Amino acid sequence: MRRLQAFRFQLRPDGQQERQMRRFAGSCRVVFNEALNLQMARYDAGEKRLGYAGLCKELTKWRNGDPMPSGRVAPWLADAPVHPLPQALKDLERAYSNFFAKRADFPRFKRKGQSDRFRYPDPKQIKLDQANGRLFLPKLGWLRYRLSRDVLGEVRSVTVSQSCGKWHASILAEREVEQPIPKGGAVGIDMGVARFATLSDGTFYAPLNSFKRHETALRKAQQAMSRKVKFSNNWKKAKARIQKIHSRIGNARRDSLHKVTTTISKNHAMACIEELQVRNMSQSASGTADAPGRNVRAKSGLNKSILDQGWFEFRRQLEYKMEWRGGRLLVVPPRNTSRACPCCGHGSADNRRTQARFECVECGFEENADLVGAIHVLRAGHARIACEVSGIEPPAAGTHRSGSFRFKPGLSAVGISGI
Repeated sequence: MRRLQAFRFQLRPDGQQERQMRRFAGSCRVVFNEALNLQMARYDAGEKRLGYAGLCKELTKWRNGDPMPSGRVAPWLADAPVHPLPQALKDLERAYSNFFAKRADFPRFKRKGQSDRFRYPDPKQIKLDQANGRLFLPKLGWLRYRLSRDVLGEVRSVTVSQSCGKWHASILAEREVEQPIPKGGAVGIDMGVARFATLSDGTFYAPLNSFKRHETALRKAQQAMSRKVKFSNNWKKAKARIQKIHSRIGNARRDSLHKVTTTISKNHAMACIEELQVRNMSQSASGTADAPGRNVRAKSGLNKSILDQGWFEFRRQLEYKMEWRGGRLLVVPPRNTSRACPCCGHGSADNRRTQARFECVECGFEENADLVGAIHVLRAGHARIACEVSGIEPPAAGTHRSGSFRFKPGLSAVGISGI
C-alpha cells in the first residue's frame, strides 16, 4: 500500500535566500493573476476558456518579454525557477474545477503577503540531507531547516510557503506501508459548541475555543493598528502583531484537532459523522432594512462559536487518518438526530426543550442531548452499511426503525454487537 504524507518544517534562510523566495512567490502570484485576468477577458469576449496547455504557451510568451493581459511586460519572470510558474497555472485550473463542481467560490486574485507560496514538483531537482538538516532547491541552494522529525519515504515535491513572516517547507513523500488492520469498533460522533465532539460511548471532548481565548488581544491589536498612519513603519509593525495573533489562533486549533482525530482514529475501526452545512448554520441573522432579523447579537455569538470549532478541518483530518489505519469514515444526514428518542423512537421537538438535556415526552427517557445525537448518528451509519450491502436507499438518521435498534440501558452503543 502506497502512502503519501507531507512533512512540514520551518526554514532558516539567510538574507539573500529570503529575498529570492519573496521574488519567486511574487512571480507565481503575478502568473496566477494574469492567467485569471486572461480567462475572464476571454469569457467576456465569448471565447472558450484556455486549458492548462494553452496557459503554458502564454506563460512562455510572457517569459520571453511579450505583454501580459494587463499590458505590462515582465521579463523578470525568466529569473524565477522553471517549474514553480506552471504550478501556479495548475492551481488556477484546480480553482476553476472546484468552482464548476460547486466546491468553492469563483477564483479570486491573489494579494501580496497572503498565501505566498511556490512549489517544486520535480523530485530530480530536490536534494534532502536529513543528517545535516539541509534541503537543496533550484536557484535557492542549500536551505537549513529545523529538523523536528525524519522524512519517511521518497521525496515527491516541495512546497515553500510564508506565514506570519516565517518560511516553511512542506515535503511530500511517498512510501510503501503494510495494509493496516483497524482496531476497535464503530462510533458515532455528534459535533457541537458546548461540547466539541461527543462520542456514542459517552466520551466527549471539550472545545478549545482558540479564537475566543485570543479575542481580547486581537481586538486591542486591531484598535492600535487603526490609529497608525497607513503603510507607515508603525502600521506595518502593528499589522505584524495582528498576523502573529492569527497565526497563534490557527496553530492552537490545528494542534487540538490533530490530537482529537488521532485518538479517535486509533481506537475505532469505523466513525460516523454528520454532514453539517456550516455555511448555512453560520449565516447572519441581521436580515434586511425592510425585514430586520431577531436576536442578531445572540446569533452572531453562536456563529463565532461555530466557526471557531473547525468542523470541516476535523472531518478532513479524521477522514485521512481513518484511511491510514484501515478504518472508514461514514457521513450521514443530520436529520432528526437531536429530536428522536433512542429508546422508543418517538420524534418530537418537545423532546429537547433545552440545549443540553434530552427528555422523551413519550417514555420519559433522559440523557445528554449530544450523546443522544451521537447514538443516532451511529445507527444511521450502520443503516447505511446495511443498505449498501442490500442495494437500497438508506433511511434518514433519527427515524424509527425496527426494535433491534432500540437503546438498551447498560449496553454499549459502540460496535455492531452493541445495537
